[in-house]
Amino acid sequence: MNTKILGLIPARYASTRFPGKPLADIGGKPMIQRVYERASSILEYAYVATDDDRIANVVRSFGGRVVMTADTHKSGTDRCAEALNKVEAELGIKFHAVINIQGDEPFIEPKQIELLASAFDNEQTEIATLVKPVDNQADLISPNKPKVVLSLEGNALYFSRQPIPYLRGVEIEKWLDSGIKYYNHIGMYGYRSDVLGKITKLPLGILEKTESLEQLRWLENGYSIKVLETELESLSIDTPEDLQALKDRGLI
Repeated sequence: MNTKILGLIPARYASTRFPGKPLADIGGKPMIQRVYERASSILEYAYVATDDDRIANVVRSFGGRVVMTADTHKSGTDRCAEALNKVEAELGIKFHAVINIQGDEPFIEPKQIELLASAFDNEQTEIATLVKPVDNQADLISPNKPKVVLSLEGNALYFSRQPIPYLRGVEIEKWLDSGIKYYNHIGMYGYRSDVLGKITKLPLGILEKTESLEQLRWLENGYSIKVLETELESLSIDTPEDLQALKDRGLI
């Protein structure tokens, strides 16, 4: 695996649905610590990127690396771009690529991070992400589980909140038994460092605005997104109710 890969975990305190989420207790540890430990078990260089001193202080307290960023970023991708520049200046290292690791997935499998990072063994890879085959009807039709269609070379052709490809003449309840493979997008990204700096300067695109999926802005502007397949899907925690549900199931 390319060693010049920087793992970044964007984390903000002011979440509308779950204020202070990165500091929520997950089995005796703050959520951000569990994510950090899994990321740093695979990547030599991993940092939490935050705009909040409360999060930064907790990260430092468990020996983690943290980089402070502005509080004006609209996405984790934007935060990663600033963090990359600051970490490179601090360490005096030029990183080939950045892995953007979701801070609300305390059970993320290190193997997923390793898989995504492996896409950058090919130095021509611009952006990379993960998908998981759809195996149930609920995921197929859920607008909260974006779908993706792939080229023969394994690059993303399009992402949508609708089930794609559309199977004409067949009832949707039978699509998963048709032999067509459907994929759910898993929202973890890797970016070649020079590409990250460019995509954050792109204006909002029509496709992105329509589907509310930022990766469509990159496709619309001609960037390629390498897609790797995993059978693993980590559990994200978006709300206090999500956290309680995991406790009720005995997973925490």
